[in-house]
Amino acid sequence: MRWIAKIGLAVLAFALAHSAAAETWPARPVRLIVPFPPSGSNDIVARMIGAQLGERLGQQVFVDNRPGAGATIGAAVVAAAAPDGYTLLLISASFVYNPALYKHLPYDQATAFEPVAMLGGGPLALLVTPSLPVASVGDLLALARAKPGQLNYATAGIGSLVHLASELFRIQAKVDMVHVPYKGGAPAMMDVSAGQAQMTFATLIQCLPLMRGGQLKAIAVSGTTRVATEPDLPTIDESGLPGFAAENWWGVMAPAHTPADIVERLHREINAILTSDETRRRFATEGADARPMERAAFARYLATETAKWGEVVKQAGIKAE
Repeated sequence: MRWIAKIGLAVLAFALAHSAAAETWPARPVRLIVPFPPSGSNDIVARMIGAQLGERLGQQVFVDNRPGAGATIGAAVVAAAAPDGYTLLLISASFVYNPALYKHLPYDQATAFEPVAMLGGGPLALLVTPSLPVASVGDLLALARAKPGQLNYATAGIGSLVHLASELFRIQAKVDMVHVPYKGGAPAMMDVSAGQAQMTFATLIQCLPLMRGGQLKAIAVSGTTRVATEPDLPTIDESGLPGFAAENWWGVMAPAHTPADIVERLHREINAILTSDETRRRFATEGADARPMERAAFARYLATETAKWGEVVKQAGIKAE
């Protein structure tokens, strides 16, 4: 029976060591992986949250940009990291539809990560070229149905959120429109403003200057509620396509098996950050809002969004390039 006692002691020693490590966490800087290049909304949100989280933890939280392959490269780094609370992942909408786009991910998304906290989110603006004779979603749908296959929708590239939002719009509206992919949201918007394509989606922070300058015409937003900074823009849901919703959002994940007390501490600290007036103001500058929620609710949100966008990818026949 000695071997049973030895195993029991070994398990106890491991548990005590694990507990002690959790109690002293963080003893060194924490790395927040952003699977996108610097300067975009994901990077901006990560640096905003990371700076405040570092102050609350008493250790630096530094942003490590690992772009590529539709955000799967950075996610793979975190999936393979030690589950000790020192490596975290900033996720956004692409996280939930990547399993449908990429058939052979270098990790099992369902088991590789632990939800930590929802951060915030915001809608896209539905934009049309100024010369298009439409003033509402209803007008756009009527025109698309009258001219099947003659309207183009520009996107930021195959597999981008703009692409999936456009496909969801096309599927729910049951209209025939032609996809024109670009290498990024900026060139897509410029060609819509020039009349080379008729429609696109974009985040408000991207398109506000062109909207206000008259180069693009916004007819709706893609969220479930209107945006406080643009209250005259109706939602797509209320203006011709009931049930439509497509938003960009951000959250934080940890590697699976990260100690529960570390995950809970991170969750509490991040939620506290999200309730501050400064954080809410800074999210508003991104055309978004802070969205603190309990971890269980965040996990349910991820599951719902994964199912929703997976079905869009399937119906539209989208394949990552």
